Amino acid sequence: MTGFRGWLLATLLAAGLAATCGCGRSIAQQPTPAHVCGGEKIAHGIVSHIIDGRTLVLDDGREVRLAGVEVPPLPQGTGNAPGGTEAKAALEALAGGDEVVLDRAEMLSDRYGRIVTYAYTERDGDELFVQGELIASGFARVSNRIDGGACAAQLLGRENVARKTKSGLWGDSYFNVLDAAAPADVLAHQGRFALVEGTVLSVRESGSTIYLNFGRRWSEDFTVAIQKRNERNFTAAGLDVKGLAGRRLRVRGFIEARGATAGSPWIVAEHPDQIEIAERE
Repeated sequence: MTGFRGWLLATLLAAGLAATCGCGRSIAQQPTPAHVCGGEKIAHGIVSHIIDGRTLVLDDGREVRLAGVEVPPLPQGTGNAPGGTEAKAALEALAGGDEVVLDRAEMLSDRYGRIVTYAYTERDGDELFVQGELIASGFARVSNRIDGGACAAQLLGRENVARKTKSGLWGDSYFNVLDAAAPADVLAHQGRFALVEGTVLSVRESGSTIYLNFGRRWSEDFTVAIQKRNERNFTAAGLDVKGLAGRRLRVRGFIEARGATAGSPWIVAEHPDQIEIAERE
């Protein structure tokens, strides 16, 4: 690993921006023994250039969007989330110029025609899982749409290590896990992807929706909404939605506002991996 890319990756690691695996070797250099995330191989190619922290272009012109991760956008004027430039640099260091193998994700393409996939690349004889390395080094967060089972467990585990060690973006208070008991702070992130943690006070049903209430004032407090038609998916994943009262949860998704005055923040949970049972840290 030589040249600018080697220098860049070494700089990221030297700056302490990669989480460690607990064995003295950085996760950003940890080989992936199997393709835990993704289905069959759907494509491969050489990475021509990087657009942003989760979008790359192959040498044949195909544009690829990395599945299962959320990264800050590149800066465009004022009021943007920090970290977009650093996330792009991290993806460049991990995959720029390399040959990548693309495995099937939950969807084949997005509305812009980009391939949506889990990506694997080889470096110095080791195969690296691109999404896993971005998350482990703290330059991406697990999205609200990921493969369940072993894939979700691996990505969430890597994210939790990076978060606890404040690696990469997690070192910036902007990316702190939000407190469900402070709904005004949560609402300030309306329209943005965030993690929110707190204790469920009650579980209520209304029409086709199950509500996890984190406070007594539904018009002001944080709430998680789950459509009843999706409840069986949560049950199959071992999450008893109606039995979550009193449990401390960490929920991920885009912050929305509801109520007549749009003063109540909430997240719509469509997938069980959006909800983790959380321990106080």
